[in-house]
Amino acid sequence: MLSLMTLPAAYLSYPSAWHDTPNHSSDDDALVQLDQKKSAMQPTRTQLPHVAVEQAKDPNMEPMRDNCDRRRPGEDDSSRLPNISQQSMNQSVRPFLREHIPTLYAPIGKPDLPSMASLKNKDPNSKYCYRHRPDSKCRRAADESKMALIQRDLETLSAGDRQAITNVWSLFSAAPTKQRDLMLKGIITQCCFPQLSTVSREVHEQLKIDFMTALPPELSLKILCYLDCSSLCKAAQVSRRWHSLSGDDVVWHRMCEQHIGRKCEKCQWGLPRLEKKRLREWKTHQQLALPPPPPRPVVVVDNPRPSPAPTATKRAAGSSDDEAPSKRQCTEEEPHHHGATMDSSLSRKFRPWKDVYRDRFKVGSNWQKGRCTIKTFRGHANGVTCLQFDDNMLATGSYDNTIKIWNIERNEVVRTLQGHTMGIRALQFDDRMLVSGSLDGTVKIWNWRTGVCINTLNHQGGVITVHMDGDLLASGSMDRSIKIFNFKTQQSFTLRGHSDWVNQVRLDVTSRTLLSASDDCTVKMWDLDSRTCIRTYEGHVGQVQQVLALPDDFEFDEEIPQEADVSSASSNRSSTPATPPSQHSSSREAEQRLAYGPVFYNDPDRPLPPRHMLTGSLDATLRLWDTATGKSPRCFWGHVEGVWGLAVDTLRYVSGANDATVKVWEPRSGKCERTFTGHSGPVTCVGLSDSRFASGGEDGEVRLYSFEGEPSECVQRGTPS
Repeated sequence: MLSLMTLPAAYLSYPSAWHDTPNHSSDDDALVQLDQKKSAMQPTRTQLPHVAVEQAKDPNMEPMRDNCDRRRPGEDDSSRLPNISQQSMNQSVRPFLREHIPTLYAPIGKPDLPSMASLKNKDPNSKYCYRHRPDSKCRRAADESKMALIQRDLETLSAGDRQAITNVWSLFSAAPTKQRDLMLKGIITQCCFPQLSTVSREVHEQLKIDFMTALPPELSLKILCYLDCSSLCKAAQVSRRWHSLSGDDVVWHRMCEQHIGRKCEKCQWGLPRLEKKRLREWKTHQQLALPPPPPRPVVVVDNPRPSPAPTATKRAAGSSDDEAPSKRQCTEEEPHHHGATMDSSLSRKFRPWKDVYRDRFKVGSNWQKGRCTIKTFRGHANGVTCLQFDDNMLATGSYDNTIKIWNIERNEVVRTLQGHTMGIRALQFDDRMLVSGSLDGTVKIWNWRTGVCINTLNHQGGVITVHMDGDLLASGSMDRSIKIFNFKTQQSFTLRGHSDWVNQVRLDVTSRTLLSASDDCTVKMWDLDSRTCIRTYEGHVGQVQQVLALPDDFEFDEEIPQEADVSSASSNRSSTPATPPSQHSSSREAEQRLAYGPVFYNDPDRPLPPRHMLTGSLDATLRLWDTATGKSPRCFWGHVEGVWGLAVDTLRYVSGANDATVKVWEPRSGKCERTFTGHSGPVTCVGLSDSRFASGGEDGEVRLYSFEGEPSECVQRGTPS
């Protein structure tokens, strides 16, 4: 005798209503008997009006499922399920099961049944979706939770009822598709409305298909690549299969490509680049593991591309510890120092792309919500005019004639550089040296680790700005001149053309050009080879204090002419291989080269200057410029007084002004995202990195805003616009 516990798990996945199991010897007789049973049950529908009459006579009679049991008047509540004898089981049920489930019920040594032959001839390489071939999934495993509920309900019945229901399930589970369809049709036609509701509810749940399981992994990953971060996190909670697919490196690599270092075109969400900090940490560990290098002169430039930083202006200095961001790398190099061999201590560790995205998402979310922590540095006796910060180092210059080197983590002064006789107006440092410009008319080159002055350069007037890039050092002065000094050749030359103080200079070694901003309300572009002015940009009505070249991959909204983006992408400044230019693109590039003058038009191999630049002026505005056309397609309004400090990256601008505020701007739309206050005087300089920005003011304070912490540890600051 069969029982529920001895049947395969698949049998319990299709419970159906009870029907009698007559004695028959063949499949055809079983189908005929099923039709006879169906016709015999039809008169019971005539008893339904009797139930309605009984319910009408008794108004207290509540509608329930037992009202649909079709009991005739006079029947008791005892089960109407007949007890099937062992002989009937042997004659009807077991032959049916042996025919359709030969692997479980066929006798050993008799594998010649038709169903066994079909299994032998089945093509193992044929795979069909179970919507188009139901037989391929008819033996699927049942839901364990559903089986537990069915088992609990089944145990409440008598032994005879359990045996009869088990026989029905066995017959249905063993039946092929055609016989199953006939059984279902016969059962459904005998169901009343409450039972049909139960069928509808169960069918609705069973028809839910996990397409991630049905589809190949490649298609599933392709679908998941279209989801945003929030949707991917929710998909990971569906099941283990979904969790595995939604955390795949293919999906999160696509997410990183869309968002890191740029604003996504679809969701307008951008995330910072954080590799430089990690690379610096790795280099530090590497230097600790390697023997110390031999000493060398500090003024010799071995690294052709040091990280430049914005320098001070007439009253301000904007600095940045990162240059135009390079392309993201998919690996992170971190040493595992075990005190063993050098190879084991300097191993490479590969990070999942999901972890890479998670780190940047935390910082990007803090930027958007204004969640940050603030450190305040006090130590100067007068106003701070310029600053620059690195991972754990902050350099500040002041009107008190000193330069202070700070340890950011400990919030203390590490070293004070003294030597200038008047206020410091500009500074910049890298791994080799620190350069400072002062109102005493000198430019000093320092070994900032020891505090020793290495070299001194002179101007005829006070030095307001300095900038070094590669082997070159540029300085602008009150004497209206720009001096270029070459570290390798120890030679220098002077550029003249401005009619007032030169407040800012920016070198671009790639194109061998220089940008300068002046109190004469103009910005000039210079050719360092011919030492001539290429173009003059006019538009500000106040003294221009800041000028910064924007990276070539900078993106703007559609109000910027589309030709600008196309030309910038083909400006021969990108490190990625370019596709062969068409005739139309070649003519466009030729026109662009002609716009920069004959020095670029006659030398097709020379890289073009940066296509866009940003300027800040005492007319309280920021302006975006197209360097090829000389036009200013966008003006940023928000400050109520003149702008002294400016810093940019690919995701935001930061500006400090005489109104004692610092504003963070969204570069694509030109809107002010948030305004920060806290200084008691004009903000003269600002610095920016991926996860922090700093501001210095005439109140002698430097405020460092960090967006790296956990959201629970940070405080929301600033006023959103």
